[in-house]
Amino acid sequence: MKILDWYILKRYLFTFFMMLLLFIPIGITVHLAEKIGRILENEVPFGEVMLYFLDFTIYFAHLLFPLFLFLSVIWFTSKLANNTEVIAFLSSGVSFTRFLRPYLIGAFFVALLAIVLGLYLAPKASEGFNDFSYKYLKKGRSAVENTNVYRQINDNDIIYVSRFDVKNKRGYDFTFEHFENNKLIYKINASTITYVEKDSTYLLTNYVKRKIGEVEDVIEEVKRKDTLFSFDVDDLTPVIYIAETLSYPELNEFIKKEELRGSSNIGRYKLVKYRKWSLPVSVFILTIIAVAVSSIKRRGGMGVNLAVGICIAMVFVFFDKIFGVMAEQSDFPPVIAVWFPNVIFGILAVYLLKNAKR
Repeated sequence: MKILDWYILKRYLFTFFMMLLLFIPIGITVHLAEKIGRILENEVPFGEVMLYFLDFTIYFAHLLFPLFLFLSVIWFTSKLANNTEVIAFLSSGVSFTRFLRPYLIGAFFVALLAIVLGLYLAPKASEGFNDFSYKYLKKGRSAVENTNVYRQINDNDIIYVSRFDVKNKRGYDFTFEHFENNKLIYKINASTITYVEKDSTYLLTNYVKRKIGEVEDVIEEVKRKDTLFSFDVDDLTPVIYIAETLSYPELNEFIKKEELRGSSNIGRYKLVKYRKWSLPVSVFILTIIAVAVSSIKRRGGMGVNLAVGICIAMVFVFFDKIFGVMAEQSDFPPVIAVWFPNVIFGILAVYLLKNAKR
């Protein structure tokens, strides 16, 4: 690598990490000011608070990774342009594509960091962050979707409860249906189903089992019945943020199981999976856009470049969020929701790059 490459690469990485070090303490301070009342009210141990803010730091950095990167590249490239360093580079016979090379090398290292964060560090941080939030900061709010739980637990069995009490491990208006060759064999109804942890059984009240016969059905009714089922009570109502807390291999296995069970949250889970790979790609796209926008010396100086950059970053975040919500709340394909912003801004990057070469 030549002196030019080292110069830009060092500025790229230094500015990016300085941007993280600048904004993360601000984020922690604002978050602490907002939550300090709840923390003191619940008398949270100091050690747990420190771990929470460590998790918050990783969670916050990963969440706003593209925005930090984009602003840092615009910042230091605008300084190069204002100091006429970009003009000097290009006037020396260096093509714009060649000038862009150290930026792409820097983007490669940042993308590797994004992959490590997304696959390994962010899931653990998300688990700690959300566990703490629901335990101390969101008291009274359930971390699971516990109403109208409808689950296919394997190829043959389907269960339903109208409401599930996570604390007491009790479900209400329970229904269990067993199929063979797409034909209903028997159906169990109960007013309540309670998991008995001591012996890993289930206690059903007002138990009714209807076995479908060729001529007439066979009905069994008892007030209370202890029995075993092929599902784990914790699998009935996974926590809302479960996908964010799993490593990539665990997430793949979890999604497979949830697809077999007919989970209504598959879109949300796949969204988390695809974002682990779309974020590193967006690093390259946003780097190219930032360089193309800020490498021109403008009359308004660095402020104009930053204003343009912030507008583009906000539009990117808007697209990402709006399509993410569509995938979570509807049948909109998660893979399109995740990659559509990258495709649109990838086209914009190519357009800006061609114009910047001129």
